[in-house]
Amino acid sequence: MPDKRNRLKTLVGMNEMARAGDLGKALAAEALGVLFINYFGCMSCLNIEKPSDTPSFVLIALTFGFVVMVAVQALGHVSGANLNPAITCGLLVTGKITIIRGLLYIVAQCIGAIAGTALLKGFTPDGAEGTLGTTALHSSVSVHQGLGVEFMLGFVLVFVVFGVIDPNKPESKIPAPLAIGLTVALGHMASIDYTGSSMNPARSLGSAVIANSWADHWIYWLGPCLGGILAAILYTSVLAAPSQGEYSPVAREQACELKGLDSKQGDTHAA
Repeated sequence: MPDKRNRLKTLVGMNEMARAGDLGKALAAEALGVLFINYFGCMSCLNIEKPSDTPSFVLIALTFGFVVMVAVQALGHVSGANLNPAITCGLLVTGKITIIRGLLYIVAQCIGAIAGTALLKGFTPDGAEGTLGTTALHSSVSVHQGLGVEFMLGFVLVFVVFGVIDPNKPESKIPAPLAIGLTVALGHMASIDYTGSSMNPARSLGSAVIANSWADHWIYWLGPCLGGILAAILYTSVLAAPSQGEYSPVAREQACELKGLDSKQGDTHAA
């Protein structure tokens, strides 16, 4: 019975309260990171010279990708740089973070997103705010199609995140921020014309709150979070890298082929 209670406390995250200082720093990092995303990312969606014109999709995609890359690089050591409720949900369902930490992360991310968009509105000239980067469905995209698009965006992002944080792939740690940033840019380039390419429920919430625009807002939570959860479960249960001492049949077969190739090349050079 005591063991079950201890496991439950660990799962819920009661021990987090004993390290309130560290948890507080992590929450601040999550809020600050999403503040950057909403401020700089949504700023790229505005056009001061011609407020009625939408900036280039490439500009928007690269800005969001770069700011996510920078935030992950700068804050990853503090909180793990989730910076996205969809990622936090994926980590939560696979037991990589506790329930308390996960819920507090999502709250911090939402606060950071609202603050970032509020700063953007305050620093933008009157008449040039536009929609402050609010995500919205294209007029020809149905709600179900939009939900599917956001599901796939959440899926690919969390799938990549789990790939680069895999403890049995230490070589992935260095390029992790770049891989995550490029995935965000990829999602925006492909899907921004469909749904505004949220990929991040908190990012959409920040713009919705400040612009007071809530049309179909629920899909920007349900889609990415469901996609993230499925990606997390799929990666951890099926596609995770083998631990040391284990081996992948495919990797071993490739290694044998390469060894044989090296041997043949050695014979050729010797001749």
